[in-house]
Amino acid sequence: MVEVKEPQDYLDILQAQRGGFSFELCKRNAYLAASANVKPPTATKSGTTICGVVVKDAVVLAADTRATSGSMVADKNCEKLHYISQHVYCAGAGTAADLQHTTELMEGQMELHRLATGTQPRVCTVVRRLSSMLFKYQGYIGCALVLGGVDVNGPSLYQIYPHGSTDCLPFTSMGSGSLAAMTILESEYKDDMTIEEGKALVAKAIRAGIFNDLGSGSNVDVCVITKEGGQIFRNMEKPNERKFKAQYRGFPKGTTPVLKEDILKLVTVESGDVTMSG
Repeated sequence: MVEVKEPQDYLDILQAQRGGFSFELCKRNAYLAASANVKPPTATKSGTTICGVVVKDAVVLAADTRATSGSMVADKNCEKLHYISQHVYCAGAGTAADLQHTTELMEGQMELHRLATGTQPRVCTVVRRLSSMLFKYQGYIGCALVLGGVDVNGPSLYQIYPHGSTDCLPFTSMGSGSLAAMTILESEYKDDMTIEEGKALVAKAIRAGIFNDLGSGSNVDVCVITKEGGQIFRNMEKPNERKFKAQYRGFPKGTTPVLKEDILKLVTVESGDVTMSG
């Protein structure tokens, strides 16, 4: 067992409170794993393909709609494009609960910022607050974000990692299908693209992730952000739409035998008043 050392004088107390990472529980965890057959929690792999590009006077984001729980598909048509402010949206990869609560928290903070200052928040303000919050939790909040928006400085696109690091890029992709999407973006992106060209490019990049990554799938969602605001095109493409559906065939009556049947009279109605029996 792990021995607990009692402090002898003030130097031992000072040494114990110096800070830094404490390794005291590592031996305990190893002992529990070996003797009591207690397995430590492991990270669950999540799958997503998200991307974004900067076009002329706008930013275009896109994402697939498959939510996975390990090797199972939890949701075939989930929303991965999140509203933050009128001119700032983001696409999220990682843990669904962390993404939802983080983006809702940031949406509330930016609305309070707008009411306090009387102006729309800048994109760099949102990025700075997200970066500071994620860095504080050292990667334990599973949020990988592609954030885009339009402000007084024009359109801008940012990539935010779960540990808090950020990049400002003309095009980017994240998630388990990011390599497949990046091959499309690197080969076909060009400066001063129109909005329609940008929508077609990000949709093609998401399709590459859907068809080449098992953690990505279902439909393609696209968001276009301009100086007038953002617009989400839900299920803009459905590359995996089911063409043939099995017909429902109900079991005939009597297939399962009825072993016992009871009819209980629990409520008695008398002159409009309901009284409980028993």
